Amino acid sequence: MNAAQAGVVLTPAAGRRVTPTGRLILSADADRADWLTTRLLGIGSSDVPAILGLIQQKPPLKVYFDKLGHDVDDAGESAYWGTVNEEPVARRWAMQNRSNVRRVGLVAHEDHPHWMTTLDRRVLKCPLAEDEQDVCALEVKTRSAFKAAQWHAGAPDDVLAQVLWQIIVCGYRHMHYAVLIGGNEYHQGTIRADQYTDVIADITTAVDRFWFEHVQAQVPPPVAGDGDALTQMFRRLHPTRSGAVDVDRHPDALDALYEYGQQQRAEATAKKAKASAKARMIAALDSAQSALIGGERAYSLEPSNAAPKVDLELLAERWPDAYAACVAPNPTERIDIAPQFKGAI
Repeated sequence: MNAAQAGVVLTPAAGRRVTPTGRLILSADADRADWLTTRLLGIGSSDVPAILGLIQQKPPLKVYFDKLGHDVDDAGESAYWGTVNEEPVARRWAMQNRSNVRRVGLVAHEDHPHWMTTLDRRVLKCPLAEDEQDVCALEVKTRSAFKAAQWHAGAPDDVLAQVLWQIIVCGYRHMHYAVLIGGNEYHQGTIRADQYTDVIADITTAVDRFWFEHVQAQVPPPVAGDGDALTQMFRRLHPTRSGAVDVDRHPDALDALYEYGQQQRAEATAKKAKASAKARMIAALDSAQSALIGGERAYSLEPSNAAPKVDLELLAERWPDAYAACVAPNPTERIDIAPQFKGAI
């Protein structure tokens, strides 16, 4: 399926080459609905780190369902602020490097239309030395202060994979990046294709395998990755449930059932052991606050600011308006193992 078959209205400039190997699919000012639809027709740069298993909160299975058109991703505040800060960070890079940048849009490789990327900015004047200057682009990032350490040695692996994919799609020999960390710490750098030849080959192989063997074949990849992220994804996929499914010939479900039971028992045992160890440590303190080993503090008993305990039933009964204004539903679920199977696992 191409963009026209998907019902997307292409801009007059669509189809022209805007990078050495990339053709414009949608301009930067295209309707967001068109962009959301068109990006389902291929693998974008933000999908690549997830396919490679580099993003904890976005397992490969999430990319698979996303490409099939299911609403499984809640970008949240971080994506919003990333969009808001993109322009000022790009301006800072251009000013610091005495360059000019322009927005581009959604680009696809001319020979592999499922290779896609949305370039943040095209660089009109490369700031590198004359022997390295070439057509290139800029990737802009906004990151939390808690992730500052990831940038001390250059771009972290997930950003590196994303930029290398943009290099693959667009045919660039290098790209620049700029990142704003914690709202007040700025870093920039350059990623060169010739330093990652083997990595680029591995990325291309992994993306093509994912696209053809999973997305195109509609065969989901293994259920692997962050368990909480996967559980949240399945909740969005199936907000309501009914009926039953036979899994007695589903090896993965049976293995998971056995492992869940094992982990559940281990968790309960570990919790009791931890509580017992805590009690013994407190007993050794007697009336003291700190325990010393070799004259140095080993541990101490400190006050903890635990969340206040709220009687929600009383709040709802006496102040229903306050309850409605302050208490939001938090849908979740639990695994309920039937009694006859608890002993077997």
